[in-house]
This record gives sequence, structure tokens and C-alpha cells, in this order.
Amino acid sequence: MTALSRRAMAAYALAALVVVVDQLSKQWLVGVLHMSPGTSIPVWGPFNVTVVANNGISFGFLQSQAPWTRWVLATFSLAVTIGLAVWAQRSQRLFTALTLGMIMGGAVGNLLDRITRGAVVDFVDAQALHFPWIFNLADSAISVGIVLLMIESFLTPDPAKGRKG
Repeated sequence: MTALSRRAMAAYALAALVVVVDQLSKQWLVGVLHMSPGTSIPVWGPFNVTVVANNGISFGFLQSQAPWTRWVLATFSLAVTIGLAVWAQRSQRLFTALTLGMIMGGAVGNLLDRITRGAVVDFVDAQALHFPWIFNLADSAISVGIVLLMIESFLTPDPAKGRKG
């Protein structure tokens, strides 16, 4: 068994931080404030906290009330997380590892919701800004991580193109 690289440890630590902050935010809203799906609190300007139970994937895509979808999506999240963990271990760049950590943390945060609550708890509501979806911190980590990973892929030179063959 190989030792974890520093990049992988950083990725896993960031993933754990995302999971903790995501789960604490949801527990605070549902467990402490006792907000149930459909309840909303104005926060500031166009932003509200509106709790919804999301049976689909990020930003409410692929909604389904069928009970089996919970476990299919949970299994998919677990498989993605394992793949990203392996990628983070093999990553040669810290930036790449950290973006993978963000995505892993978001996937695990939503996975825990599916297992423990039956659906993902979403609550960030910016619909007044014409953003039609309600999302959570895990979704944000996934989205930001993917965007940063894409930007890095466009900005990082391909070493294979510099070789003459």
C-alpha cells in the first residue's frame, strides 16, 4: 500500500471540511431552527433561506419520487467519490487535488443527506436574481470545483504537445 501524497491529504482534508460545513448548515436549519420543506426566511436583499427536499441531483435536476432513485443516486455519488479520491492520490498538482477535494466533499455531503434524510436538503435561494434553483453548500462546492478544474485544464499546457515524435 502506498503512502498518501501531501496533495491527496490536502484534498481529503478539504473534502472533510466541506462535508462538515455542509452538514452543520443543514442540521442548523432543520434540527435547530426546525425549518421544514417549503419554509422560507428572508436573509438579505435577493437572498432567502428556503428549505426544500431534493430527490434529484444538483440543482434539482432529474427529480423522481421513486424510492429506488435515492439508492441509485447514493451509489453513483459513492462511486464518483471513490474515483475522485484515486484521482486526487495520483494528482501531480496541488490545485487539481484541491478542486477534487471540493467535488468529493460536495458529493459526500449530498450522499449523507440521501442516506440519513431520504433526500438532499437544499436551502440557498437566489430566485430573486433569476437563478431558478435552490441549492446547498455541497452543490456549490461541486460546481465551483468543476469550474476550477475546467479552467485549470484550459490554462495548463499539455506536455505531450511540446514533444517531437
